[in-house]
Amino acid sequence: MKAARSSSPRIVARVPRGDLASALRGFRSAFVGLGTMSLMINVLYLTGSFFMLEIYDRVLPSRSVPTLVGMCILAGGLYVCQGVLDLIRSRVLVRVGGSIDETLGDRIYQSIVRSPFMPGTREVGLQPLRDLDTVRGFLSGMGPSALFDLPWLPLYLAICFAFHPLIGFTALGGAIILVIITMLTERLTSARAKDVTRLAAQRSELASASRRNAEAIVAMGMVENLTGRWNIANREFLARSRRISDTATGLGAIAKVARMMLQSAVLAVGAWLVINQQATAGIIIAGSILSARALAPVDSAIAHWRSFVAARQGWQRLKALLARMPDRAPTRLEDPSRRLTVENLTVAPPGGTLAVVSEVSFELESGQGLGIIGPSGSGKSSLVRALVGVWPAARGAVRLDGATFDQWSDEVIGRRIGYLPQDVELFAGTIAQNIARFEPDASDEEIIAAATQAGIHDLIVAMRDGYDTQIGEQGCVLSAGQAQRVALARALFGNPFLVVLDEPNSNLDHDGDEALARAITGVRARGGIVVVVAHRPVGLTAVDTVLVLNGGRRQAFGAKDTVLQPARVSPLPRRAAPGEGMAKP
Repeated sequence: MKAARSSSPRIVARVPRGDLASALRGFRSAFVGLGTMSLMINVLYLTGSFFMLEIYDRVLPSRSVPTLVGMCILAGGLYVCQGVLDLIRSRVLVRVGGSIDETLGDRIYQSIVRSPFMPGTREVGLQPLRDLDTVRGFLSGMGPSALFDLPWLPLYLAICFAFHPLIGFTALGGAIILVIITMLTERLTSARAKDVTRLAAQRSELASASRRNAEAIVAMGMVENLTGRWNIANREFLARSRRISDTATGLGAIAKVARMMLQSAVLAVGAWLVINQQATAGIIIAGSILSARALAPVDSAIAHWRSFVAARQGWQRLKALLARMPDRAPTRLEDPSRRLTVENLTVAPPGGTLAVVSEVSFELESGQGLGIIGPSGSGKSSLVRALVGVWPAARGAVRLDGATFDQWSDEVIGRRIGYLPQDVELFAGTIAQNIARFEPDASDEEIIAAATQAGIHDLIVAMRDGYDTQIGEQGCVLSAGQAQRVALARALFGNPFLVVLDEPNSNLDHDGDEALARAITGVRARGGIVVVVAHRPVGLTAVDTVLVLNGGRRQAFGAKDTVLQPARVSPLPRRAAPGEGMAKP
């Protein structure tokens, strides 16, 4: 089982506490190095201009071959240095992008997991991962190089002015035109890029929901209907994408033509100056090359503007998301071991305002077992979600040994809680990995002990690969009952103090029910607390206390034998039989 649970080394880089800008500050030295390399690269870009100037103004008039050879060797060496620095800069940018991904990856993944339970973040879906990919892709591409080169545009313009003011003004006019085009690109694409991102997220969510519900969709002939919805969403996404792409490429083409016209204009101005004996022939070529180089970063920035806008918007969304879910490191408390206290608890779904559980209070001591019953929609599942901390309390509190959940880190308190949700979800991997909650250091003894407590050890070892059986995506290899019992073993792994089971016997047979009762008894015997939501009486055989919910409120609470007396519990509404209540002829 150890070999089956092996995994790649865990990334240990963490985002410093504070806003997302802290992640960038960690790469300050790399950006300083990139700026220094950009300075050297842009100085070396002058090689071609001055080489042509020397060829036309010195080598050709003197007809000196040794001077030509020396100039060629010098220029060749400078070109090699420029190429090496450019290569290093590109590789550094790729690694900076990858390092930012590694640094933020843990926090982003955790935000995706927690976002369904945080107000204002329920609809983020997988967008944070796409945003992180966009930021990394931009940093690893040519866009940052253009931005690093832009500040050196005045250097090239100054040299153009040194050649002759007319050449300088011509290059400056072209730079102003390209800057205006850049500003237009920003103005026309920024808002549209947000719409494209929103439509892409809607399209992805529809595809994900269809995949999750594939069985029902195919069985009930809904494929064509949902395909129609997909086509509508896809066509709108493609239409908006075409508009923003047409705008960006159109302005990019205008910028390219403007740069070519500028280069020719510089040649024409240089020729006019030579005719009037105000410049040398070398200045014509050198000025043309230099002006083209001066505006190349602007042209490149326009070409990569769409990716820059997408990366900037993605970064802003990540910053806002992580600000709503700060990285916490509370003081380490002792593991809970005495009581569970619920104080006037009111619960509403994350992002909702309508309370589904109202003013519920009770207390359980170590070794007790609580059964929660009530009609459908009475708030049972909502209550247990609050008991394990995945839904926040709108009012009131849930306490373990007197402390609320936010006084523990998620990792610490999570190990002391076992939870079996109503809808069982397992992950691709082995049975052992799923039982061990994918804990890399889990021992075989702990895994087998949890499976034995859940009464599934014999079933597992009867499989071909035993605990190393690969269960596939969402546990598709297992039956519903097997998956539920593996999830029960996962809830029992590590002997947690609080074990919460939401309808744990919904897919179990008689043997499974007996194993469940033994598991509950075992948790209570070792001093744990068990909370069970049940629709069938067999689910309450191993508990000693019962809570009755009705309409989200506590209707009764106390010893099982007392609470379950018929007079204490309102009967569930009975559905009328066909024809019942109709007037008789």
